[in-house]
Amino acid sequence: MDSDDGRALARDIDARCRLTGEFTLRSGQVASEYFDKYLFETDPDLLARVGAAMVPLLPEGTDLLGGLEMGGIPIVTVLSAQSGLPALFVRKHAKTYGTCKLAEGPEVSGRRVTLIEDVITTGGAVRDATRALRATGATVDTVVCAIDRSPGRDNPLADIGLKIRSVLTKADLDAVRR
Repeated sequence: MDSDDGRALARDIDARCRLTGEFTLRSGQVASEYFDKYLFETDPDLLARVGAAMVPLLPEGTDLLGGLEMGGIPIVTVLSAQSGLPALFVRKHAKTYGTCKLAEGPEVSGRRVTLIEDVITTGGAVRDATRALRATGATVDTVVCAIDRSPGRDNPLADIGLKIRSVLTKADLDAVRR
């Protein structure tokens, strides 16, 4: 994606998803600003543009795209259609009934899975999914996300050997606000 396309995507996502008001965050903190990622995931044009921007970020040799529940599911569906790679829907926890699967879709054992996530901040959900998929025999070494808003410059997933490739960063979104 060229820099003009990237700025336009950042501007459009920011305009659609950044909300102001009073919001209680998962941590219990209260913030005056909130980024509602589901607003871009439910917008067909923005979702298609995010998917198109992710295609060139996919590592060569990827066998399967693993979309994390819940935000990664719409993105992985669009990305699968655009890239031609099969998708997996990766649950937070394996089902306790029926097939009892963690990942719905093709078999993962012995295959290279690239994880797909909407937003990464600390990487907790990605870390959990990576460990669970590796335990089933998958090779997982990269996550591609729409927005990396992890604090600082350090990769929060380096401890488990996972590379992050992102379409946009929080700095990209903040830059279009200026």
